[in-house]
Amino acid sequence: MVRGLSFFAAGLALTAPVAAAPLTVRVVDSAGRPVSNAVVTLHPAGGAARVPKSGGRYVVSQHNLQFHPFLSIVPVGADISFPNFDNTKHHVYSFSAPKRFELKLFARDQSRTVHFDKPGVVALGCNIHDQMSAFIVITDSAWTARTNGQGLVSFSDAPNAPGTLTVWHPYLRAPGGTVQQGVSAGQRSASFSVRLRPPPPVMPMDY
Repeated sequence: MVRGLSFFAAGLALTAPVAAAPLTVRVVDSAGRPVSNAVVTLHPAGGAARVPKSGGRYVVSQHNLQFHPFLSIVPVGADISFPNFDNTKHHVYSFSAPKRFELKLFARDQSRTVHFDKPGVVALGCNIHDQMSAFIVITDSAWTARTNGQGLVSFSDAPNAPGTLTVWHPYLRAPGGTVQQGVSAGQRSASFSVRLRPPPPVMPMDY
């Protein structure tokens, strides 16, 4: 009887929910300065993983010959609209593996919508205006956020489980602009020191 109870208790331990606690991640550059707008993603192992909600309205507009915002974070399954507020036509495209698409010439006050169904990073461009660029991070983890001005991200409900932390930044010197490290169960903080390349020069806007 005692043996049966021990097996029952072990089964409860395996199926019990994983307690949550804050996890803080800090990202700095090679000189120790905080890196803002780095996208940090936690992928907990096993049953502790959780996909984000796919609802919401997402917009990447074209205005003053630039994309706004420059960086978007959306869940897998998101629809993003691309309204044009410029007095010129745009031809928005991406050759990125998670979503290859072309939105051929569309004019002011027109919009197009794209469905993003795979996780990863999508780089945007305009086939007419080379200075236009932006990035969309499509995430399959509920624990995804960008660093603030102090280079910090805090996941208040991170599960008490092992997993992997990923940091992406458009100017990070690493394959795919991404670095990773493992986290252990109960770990409450992590830090990354990354090397960044200079952003491209801002080209003059030609109306």
